[in-house]
Amino acid sequence: MIAFFCALLLFLDPAPWIGNISLPTGVIAQAHPVTQIARATTTTPQQALERLFTSSEIQTDWFIPSFLEQVPPNQIQAVLSNMASSLGEFQSVRQMDDGFEVQFTRGTVPAQIRLTADGQIAGLFFEPPSIPVALDQAIALLESSPYDTSFLVTKDGTDVAELNAETPLAVGSTFKLAVLAALKNQIDAGTLSWDTVVELQPDLKSLPSGMMQDWPDGSKVTLDTLATLMISISDNTATDVLIHTIGRENIEALTERNQPLLTTKEAFTLKNPDNAWLLRRYRNGTIDARRQVLQDSGDRPLPSKNTFTNEPVEIDVEWFFTPRELCRLMETVADLPAMQINSGAVNPSDWEQVAFKGGSEPGVLNLTTQVQNAEGQTYCISATWNSAEQPLNEEVLTQLYRSMISGLAQS
Repeated sequence: MIAFFCALLLFLDPAPWIGNISLPTGVIAQAHPVTQIARATTTTPQQALERLFTSSEIQTDWFIPSFLEQVPPNQIQAVLSNMASSLGEFQSVRQMDDGFEVQFTRGTVPAQIRLTADGQIAGLFFEPPSIPVALDQAIALLESSPYDTSFLVTKDGTDVAELNAETPLAVGSTFKLAVLAALKNQIDAGTLSWDTVVELQPDLKSLPSGMMQDWPDGSKVTLDTLATLMISISDNTATDVLIHTIGRENIEALTERNQPLLTTKEAFTLKNPDNAWLLRRYRNGTIDARRQVLQDSGDRPLPSKNTFTNEPVEIDVEWFFTPRELCRLMETVADLPAMQINSGAVNPSDWEQVAFKGGSEPGVLNLTTQVQNAEGQTYCISATWNSAEQPLNEEVLTQLYRSMISGLAQS
């Protein structure tokens, strides 16, 4: 396990951005805007990438000067060498809908590149690699994990791999699958409609992630928009508005373990160090007593978004699900448009359809994905890691998860 994780970390230690060097943020790095169109270049982006991996030495005239001022050729060469040492011999560069895919003998690396009109590289970005891992190898790695772990892979509803699949662990924002499932139930029953419009009430505003906490009070929004924001960007305020609209009891009917089902605002309030006395009451109470605590805490101000550090905090005040429960919820909502926007840790080009929801906070990480291949076979892959004593290495865990799904795509 150590050797495997170290191989993955090679792409986390050297900054993957080449250009305006930084950690990945989802925006292509450029040393300056590429706007000149004086004459067409004879070098295509695909050819420029191929040249990087097939030449014995980096040439400075391949890059604009301001690029090399930030990232010298030896640092570029180190990143390329790390890829080759971990992924094997370079094979090809393939154009994708959202960039390029660099193929090696043991894996692939998504890439983005920007050229000037003269064909010089002005921006270059390599995402974490996709290194296929067989399920038996993945189970061995997961079993040796220092974290509490639960894991399940199903194919067309039948288990193909599992580890502690009946063990409930904290899953963070992945609980929003239950909110979406309850919403779908009410829409199917005719009680609500995707076009139903509700107002954003100030007492329902939560902390990020999301954007709705910054919207004006009284903003009118449809349930369809709320569901889309809740799933695609894990908007916490959108989630709490939906819980209020659907009714807490209708969501609890889908997850008896999580009673009372916390809104995100309630979770933040209980975890606020200033409310330690409320947390003690909540922990020691019955379900009815806990409901009273939530009612009593309703008018307390939210903590600052900077209150919570990266150290594990109070992961017993959470939403607890087994991987099997998450896969069942995913099955009920995977076809909804909201589920098709964010593909998470999966390369969407490997699959006909991808539905994803994840959850993360200090000490908690869950990734749950349903994918369907060209033959119509459907897989659900759900993995959860908890740690109350040490920070989770989320980048390595996410890469392992990505590699497992890449292995399924090639099986």
